[in-house]
Amino acid sequence: MTEDVVVIGGGAAGLAAAIRAKEAGAERVVVLDRNSELGGILPQCIHTGFGLHFFKENLTGPEYISRFIDSARTLGVEFKLDTMVLRLKPEREIVAANSRDGLFMMKAKSAVLAMGCRERTRGALGIPGTRPAGIFTAGTAQRLMDVEGFMPGKRVVVLGSGDVGLIMARRFAVEGAKVEAVIEMLPYAGGLPRNVVQCLEDFGIPLLLSHTVTAVHGAERVSGVTVAKVDEKGDPTGGTERTIPCDTLILSVGLIPENELSEGAGIMLDPATGGPVVDERMETSVQGIFACGNVVHVHDLVDHVTETGVKAGQSATRFALGQLQPLRNRIRLRPGPGVRYVVPQIIGGDEPVTVYLRVKNPVRNAMIRAGNIAVPVRAARPAETVTVKLTEKMIGGLKREPELAISLEESGRID
Repeated sequence: MTEDVVVIGGGAAGLAAAIRAKEAGAERVVVLDRNSELGGILPQCIHTGFGLHFFKENLTGPEYISRFIDSARTLGVEFKLDTMVLRLKPEREIVAANSRDGLFMMKAKSAVLAMGCRERTRGALGIPGTRPAGIFTAGTAQRLMDVEGFMPGKRVVVLGSGDVGLIMARRFAVEGAKVEAVIEMLPYAGGLPRNVVQCLEDFGIPLLLSHTVTAVHGAERVSGVTVAKVDEKGDPTGGTERTIPCDTLILSVGLIPENELSEGAGIMLDPATGGPVVDERMETSVQGIFACGNVVHVHDLVDHVTETGVKAGQSATRFALGQLQPLRNRIRLRPGPGVRYVVPQIIGGDEPVTVYLRVKNPVRNAMIRAGNIAVPVRAARPAETVTVKLTEKMIGGLKREPELAISLEESGRID
């Protein structure tokens, strides 16, 4: 039997896509997820800050995702948990395996990729030193504490000031651990400003900017790390090294979209995001395969993840029902000066569209320019996704060109 829509991934993006697919008229919607429970990373995110945009409420991760799980079950979405998808073919044939069905294949009229992202590990960083116990990624430490009920350490150094790292610094402090410092290679924090205030400043946790960890010490367990200042190129500066005693090193050093399945299906990837190239309907370069959430690019807010899931679910259903027409005017968006990446990378030039982008440096009172369109931005930081809503009026007045650069015109830098 051919399914209408198969969604790979049961987190916020995947569930939003499945729910919208059902609401839009898809009869058979199946979600495949390798975990034993739905929700992706959100069940272990017990802090608040979720849903401020989508629900206009301040929710915890479990509260946020439970609303989608309940809706999906009510609508009759089918779930296959503990299921590993091994291969996705361009013709939307899916090869998967679980303990109940064994190795099996599914055929889908349309497929939605919502596999999320994974954390970079110590191996990706190449930090010299010994290999003792006590080194965790931030997400792993979060699960150990908030789901499994284990305390990973008592004297902690956090490398990387991304949002998860900042939140975990606070989490350790709340549980009584001594957080010696958060170390950041960049000259500014990598997470949202509100998290710097609420997670570090409110708890008196030092933030060492333009620093990095150059060595790990310890035999069976971490006993300390050496940190040093870095220059403008990110190279350690000699003579600035010092050792910080600790028993735990938490790594919050970036996230990578999970795109092995995308590569196997021959989907074009964007080197800047690490995720698929998508158009304004979230369709990838392979017809009938859509992508959403952190598998496309790493978002800072789950609300944006959900929005892309809704769009992908709507588009996938229209494709499955034969209602999705080709884009009439394909305009390729590319990052211009001051912009690191732009999503979607392709728009049709006919309908209003929300463009997500990230800037290269912190700025204030800037202007985002797309051809003859200029949108003011009060403040922008690399850690925050900038959303630019191109209205019908803007699209109508857009100069028709096959390629359009999205650029940042700076009028002031944030120190």
